Amino acid sequence: MNEVLKKIISDTQQSFMDDPELAKEIFESASSQKDGLYSEVLIRDHALGVDEPEKLGGADKGPNPVELVLAALGTCQEITYRAYATALDIPLDHVSVKLEGHIDLRGFFGVDDSVRPGYSAIKGTVHIVSSADAETIETLRGAVNAHCPVLDIITKPVQVDLEVDLKAP
Repeated sequence: MNEVLKKIISDTQQSFMDDPELAKEIFESASSQKDGLYSEVLIRDHALGVDEPEKLGGADKGPNPVELVLAALGTCQEITYRAYATALDIPLDHVSVKLEGHIDLRGFFGVDDSVRPGYSAIKGTVHIVSSADAETIETLRGAVNAHCPVLDIITKPVQVDLEVDLKAP
């Protein structure tokens, strides 16, 4: 797989250097509230249930949105580690990520306007199994953190425009 992935990465990088327009992509998701706080999300051909835990008014039929942010970050880190380890010929037997998000729910529930409604901190550990030395893994870590799309999205401002489309029942 590594040689196949390495060729895909190399070919993709070359095609983007040759024609930067090829690198521009639009990803989409559509969600719809179904019952209580439960929503169904459609992404390509994949359906995902999203809900809140019972203690927050949901039925706990799926992860909640802030948990999905952690999942997105963790999996994006894993994918980026694998891709860059492959591209840089760094041995990587296994990578996994454990994250925790710190949140004060007073912000979401409107109890204290000085408290942000989202995470105040995300902490975690990237677990790596590799025969590479610590310096090489630190180089890999730098490449991953510089190129991980979800890390970029959550650490730097992104323009978000949400319109409301109102229809009568």
